[in-house]
Amino acid sequence: MTPILRAPLFSDLAWVKAQSGTRGGASAEALDLGPIPEWDLSDLYKGTDAPEVGRDLERAAAEAKRIKETYQGKLAALASDPPKLAEAIAAYEQLSDLMGKLGSFAGLLYAANQADPARAKFYGDISEKLTKISTDLIFVELELNQIEEAALATAVRDPALARFKPWLEDLRKEKPYQLDEKLEQLFTEKGQTGRGAFNRLFSETMTGLRFEVAGEPAPLALEATLNLLSNPAEPRRRAAAEALSKVFKDNIRLFTLITNTLAKDKEISDRWRGFKDVADSRHLANRVEAPVVDALVASVREAYPRLSHRYYAMKAKWLGLPKLSHWDRNAPLPDKPEQIFTWAEAQGIVLKAYGAFAPDMANLAKEFFDKRWIDAPLREGKTQGAFSAATVPSVHPYVLMNYQGKPRDVMTLAHELGHGVHQMLARDQGPLLAPTPLTLAETASVFGEMLTFRALLAETKSPREKKAMIAGKVEDMLNTVVRQIAFYQFERKVHEARRKGELTSDELNAFWMDVQSESLGPAIDLKPGYEVYWAYIPHFINSPFYVYAYAFGDCLVNSLYGLYREAHPGFVGKYFDLLKAGGSKHHSELLAPFGLDATDPEFWSKGLKVIEGMIDELEAMDRTVS
Repeated sequence: MTPILRAPLFSDLAWVKAQSGTRGGASAEALDLGPIPEWDLSDLYKGTDAPEVGRDLERAAAEAKRIKETYQGKLAALASDPPKLAEAIAAYEQLSDLMGKLGSFAGLLYAANQADPARAKFYGDISEKLTKISTDLIFVELELNQIEEAALATAVRDPALARFKPWLEDLRKEKPYQLDEKLEQLFTEKGQTGRGAFNRLFSETMTGLRFEVAGEPAPLALEATLNLLSNPAEPRRRAAAEALSKVFKDNIRLFTLITNTLAKDKEISDRWRGFKDVADSRHLANRVEAPVVDALVASVREAYPRLSHRYYAMKAKWLGLPKLSHWDRNAPLPDKPEQIFTWAEAQGIVLKAYGAFAPDMANLAKEFFDKRWIDAPLREGKTQGAFSAATVPSVHPYVLMNYQGKPRDVMTLAHELGHGVHQMLARDQGPLLAPTPLTLAETASVFGEMLTFRALLAETKSPREKKAMIAGKVEDMLNTVVRQIAFYQFERKVHEARRKGELTSDELNAFWMDVQSESLGPAIDLKPGYEVYWAYIPHFINSPFYVYAYAFGDCLVNSLYGLYREAHPGFVGKYFDLLKAGGSKHHSELLAPFGLDATDPEFWSKGLKVIEGMIDELEAMDRTVS
């Protein structure tokens, strides 16, 4: 439905830990973290004024016109000549790589400093030009879906076309929701001044917000303010929470307008395309069936009392409180050592953990450090959180994060490098098949994070430190599973209600408080001001219904890691095969070698029991660690 040639490919566009308020509290500027790398984007382009940028834009426009003039109105008939059809698809694929390279460069420059007007203009200009070029190519996917089923089944047996079979099969799933070419062109072009414009408005607004936190010498940006929610001192956490509430309330009319506009935009698109449920388009993009997601959501919600409710009650007791205020949810445990890791130490920890699993995995991850594919310092105007941008198969991924030396920053590094390794391994699939559906895109990242956590835990001797580490991991898992399913429920409420009319800020606030109360449980006191915290979650704006992919990935990895610990036969080889497949196989095919089935409710229960078991372990430690 949206042309594949338009946008750079990101993983973790939004940031589970940052959005959940779980980053560390100290500022990187006050710490000696050693040299922290800034990325070198020259493998894409040397700069915005590089002559290659203009030449590639001209080449992309010319090739798009050539493809249109050569193949429009003829693709369906080419099913009788599979080599010719394969030639057409290969040209489309190569152009996808070229346009993705341009889009990735502009997107990464912008992410590194969204406050720079020159970068913002370059990003906007490149996006507009790529959108214009892509309108010449809308016919390709539409005409491919006009090929008769029997003719296509015969054609893909030809060796020249066989490589594209999985992509053509996936494309077929979109056929019922595609519009005619003129409407698709209109949707594409209007996206720049519609959804795309409001996404950019949200991002630039959030980047520009400043929060006056009591006790801080100067106003803070969002990332630094969120960091204070995990500060050891309760007054600083409370001050940060109050500052967040004040600024969000001051801007709530804007965020309400953005939310209403984008929800209505999605409703219009869904209605024209024929999607019935508010999340159906996301399920299709994820290549996952709605009943599978429904089973995941039901399993997690049913487990709330055994997971989040139980854990936060324990934490309130540890902090000596009858209840946790919402700003206490991510507070460090009493007497928890605030260990700080230099960048070099973080690199060593992650590479050692990866290497213990598979040397090849560590070697791939090491390239990111050696070749400056990581941008890690805090910087004015830089986007919050972390992501791994796959860019295009002809280049390589890039990782962005905001490193501050906390243990969770080490986990974030392991997480994003997992994405990077996954993206590197899938590159051989090519631009059409390398991108992984969101349901599996978190597999390598969460697995890499688990490897690193277990390695750190194994080296920790103090029972008190072990308890703190396990508690921290439980909190991360609750943020990844419980919180994300609550976010998904919030989105459902918003989009379902928006179909009936515009929503007020009070209605949005009420939806938020409803799902948060259910998911966090009675041990969390959601104080006045918390009702507006929905306003800063970027997934709701940039990628509607993205969030359940985190819970999917975490439960999946819990099951996979359990098999690894049990020495499942050939696990490492099967795991690498899963990553190398990219988007060329359905999740059922990729999980079958491990004996896992996401349609089985027991699959989700098994993943959730890992979190439950860690909470059991904390309760047992409670009796022995004073």
